[in-house]
Amino acid sequence: MRRFGNVSIAAVTFVALLCGAWLLHRGTGTQAPPQPSPAQARAGGHVDRPAAAALPRSAPARVRIPSIRVDAPLMGLGLTPQGSLDVPPAARKNLAGWYAAGTAPGERGTAIVAGHVDNAEGPAVFFHLGALKRGSTVEVGRRDGSVALFSVDAVEVYDARDFPDEKVYGAAARPELRVITCGGRWSAGTGYQGNVVVFAHLTGSRPATGAAGE
Repeated sequence: MRRFGNVSIAAVTFVALLCGAWLLHRGTGTQAPPQPSPAQARAGGHVDRPAAAALPRSAPARVRIPSIRVDAPLMGLGLTPQGSLDVPPAARKNLAGWYAAGTAPGERGTAIVAGHVDNAEGPAVFFHLGALKRGSTVEVGRRDGSVALFSVDAVEVYDARDFPDEKVYGAAARPELRVITCGGRWSAGTGYQGNVVVFAHLTGSRPATGAAGE
């Protein structure tokens, strides 16, 4: 379990919940989402962009990742009775969520955003997350009108059996963000067996230029 304030979250995220639902429905002939390449993992020679100072707490409203054409509203997520992170409604494929009992994106610490890779009808909000590159920008529109800007440090994929909860969920001294969806090995019986995780840190902020919500 990983503790955020007074709330703990299980090491598993949502690997068992509707991961690969579209592929299961359509069969293995359907194109799978991209998976991260080894080049996008954390590397010793990679130099992060300078971190920005933490922002005051404000709930996030929208996530945008221009390089993979993500532009989606965010809902608050809690925990399941088993202690794992809950998920947005599967029917709303262009909807992501954030762990509302934890760090808000832009605050000092580790903020968590999660969404489906697909649903029974087709690709969902984070279908292309595995194609994201180091140095790409993730924008989080916040309820206070600001936009938190994050730079991607790494994109990695983990098998559910070896999911590194300390690395993904652990406390951070600066404002950091994790964006998570399903990925890794795929089984025709159960779907994806792991998760794609994007690691990013805050590099700046700006006033919002559009609506904060949907």
